[in-house]
Amino acid sequence: MHYGQIPSVDVKDVPADAFLLDVREPDEWAAGRAEGALHIPIGEIVARVGEVTERAGDARVHVVCRVGGRSAQVTQFLVAQGVDAVNVDGGMQSWAAAGRPLTADGGDAFVL
Repeated sequence: MHYGQIPSVDVKDVPADAFLLDVREPDEWAAGRAEGALHIPIGEIVARVGEVTERAGDARVHVVCRVGGRSAQVTQFLVAQGVDAVNVDGGMQSWAAAGRPLTADGGDAFVL
């Protein structure tokens, strides 16, 4: 898939109060995630897109995965549905590398 025309944003430009959609798998989510993000694995996004539109309202949806490939696919899907969505370049690896806050299910948070 070609991602050149997918709207994207650098992790440093994601506002602290941004609406984040994490499309990683449950084990990745449990290990480390952005506080307050909505978790919908990529395989469930089509069936659960209503949750995204309901939670986001008119806010821009910042989509993340581990490095940006899965989130680019989801961003493309959401844009096609009329959602204001952007892919976060570099995903959660860039998020962690930039020193953005992480939380986890017990123990130290890290990006799988």
